[in-house]
Amino acid sequence: MKKLALLLAASALLALATGLGLAQPEGDADAAAFREAFLASELSWDDVLARAAEEGAVNWFHWGGSDVLNVWIDQVVVPAMAEFGVTLQTSRIPNTRDAVDLVLADAAAGRGIGQGSVDAIWINGENFLTLSRQGLNFGSVTDKLPNARYFFLDPDDPRSGANLSDFGFPNNMEEVPWSGGQYACYVDTARLSRADAPTDFAELEAWLRENPGRFTHIRPPHFNGNTFVQMVHYELNPEGSFAPFQASADSYDPEEFARLLTPGFEYLRRIEPFLLGGGGEDGRRGSPIYPENDAAQEALFANGEIDMACEFGVYTVAVGIENGTFPETVENIIFPASGQIKNKNFIGIPLNAPNPAAALVLANYLAEPTNQISKLSAIGYDLGVDVPLLSAEDQAAVIEAAPNLHGVTFEELGNAAVPDTNSTLVDIIETVWVEYVERQSSDSLAAIVRAAFEAR
Repeated sequence: MKKLALLLAASALLALATGLGLAQPEGDADAAAFREAFLASELSWDDVLARAAEEGAVNWFHWGGSDVLNVWIDQVVVPAMAEFGVTLQTSRIPNTRDAVDLVLADAAAGRGIGQGSVDAIWINGENFLTLSRQGLNFGSVTDKLPNARYFFLDPDDPRSGANLSDFGFPNNMEEVPWSGGQYACYVDTARLSRADAPTDFAELEAWLRENPGRFTHIRPPHFNGNTFVQMVHYELNPEGSFAPFQASADSYDPEEFARLLTPGFEYLRRIEPFLLGGGGEDGRRGSPIYPENDAAQEALFANGEIDMACEFGVYTVAVGIENGTFPETVENIIFPASGQIKNKNFIGIPLNAPNPAAALVLANYLAEPTNQISKLSAIGYDLGVDVPLLSAEDQAAVIEAAPNLHGVTFEELGNAAVPDTNSTLVDIIETVWVEYVERQSSDSLAAIVRAAFEAR
C-alpha cells in the first residue's frame, strides 16, 4: 500500500522533477560512499554481496502483464535472490513509466542517494532517457559486474551497439542488458492462410477493407502500440526507410517532422473504421477497440475475434501453443516485410535506490547464462547476453532451450530486423497518435506535431 500511495503522489510532484532539471539532494552518506567506491572499482564483488545481504531486500519494478513471466520470477528469481540473503520484492506495474515517475517524485521530494523507493526497473527507450536526462541513474555499472563478460561492450565493435545504445541514445553502461525482443506478427492459419496474410501496410489496408474488424493493434502508449505506429511510419514516410527515425528530435524542426509523419498518420486514421469495433465501409469511425496490453490482445486472438496480431516476442506463438492458449494452427509471419523492430531491454538502477548493492546483485544474477537460458526456455524471452561470448556448453543449451519459431526462420527474422526509433522521438509520435488518431483532434497534424515538440 505504501508503494501504491507513492505512485499516486508521484503525479503531484512530477512537474517539479521534469522540464526544470533536478538539483540532486545529498542523500545518505553511507549509501553515497558505497556508490562512489563501487563506480571507482574499489570494491570486490564479495564486498557487494556482503552489503546486499545486510540490506536484505531489493524492490524490483517491472511490467506485470504476463502471467508466465510472473510465475517464472516467483519460481526462479525469488529463491535465487534468497540464497544471497536478499528478499526480492516485486512491484508489477502496467507501465514502466509508473516506476520512472516514482523515482522522479522521490527526487523532487528531496530523497537522495539511498533514500528512494525503487531499487531496480525493467526499462528501456524513452523511460531510460527520462532518468538519464535528470541525472537519476546510479552510474556506469554494467562493465563492473562479474557477468559483464557475457556482453559485447567495446565501442569499436559493431556488435556492442545493442548494449551501449538504447533507442538511439548512448546509455553509458548505466543499464544492464536483460532481454531482447523483435516485434512479430502471427496469424491463425485456420482462419487466415499464409498466402492471404498481408506482407505490407498497403496489403493490410486492402485485407481489412475486405475483412473489417479482423485486426487491431495495442493502444499507445503501451510499447507494443507505439511500435506498431512506428513501423507504419518506417514504411510510409516520404523517405521510404527507417533512417529518418534514427535521428534525435533536436535535429528536426516540427514542420519537417510533420512532413515525415503525414502519410503514416493519414493511414492510421484511414484504417480505423476497419479495425475491430470500427464502423466499416459506410465511413463511420465506430468504436475501434485497441487492447491495452499483450494479454488483452492475445485473448481477442484466441477467442477468434481477430485473425492477426502483433507484439514483441518471436516465441509468443510457441509459448501460446505450449500452454494451450493458441491452437497449433497459429504461425508467425514476416510483417511488415519492410522491417520488424528489434531491440534490447535492460535492468536500470536509480540514483536514489534504497538497496543499491542488492540491486546490483539482482542485475548481475539476471545476466547469468543459466538464468538467461531458463528465461528463454520457460517463457520464450530472448537472451540479453551475447551468444558468441557464452561457453560451448551454454551455446548448445541455448539451441536446445529455444522454442519453435512456428512459420519463420532465424534467417528470415534477421533479414527483417530494423533498429528501434530514437527515444527522443517516441513520446512525440505517441502524443501525436493520441491527439490525431484516438481523440480525432480538429487541429492540423502540423499544429499537433508543433505542440508535441514544444511540450517535450
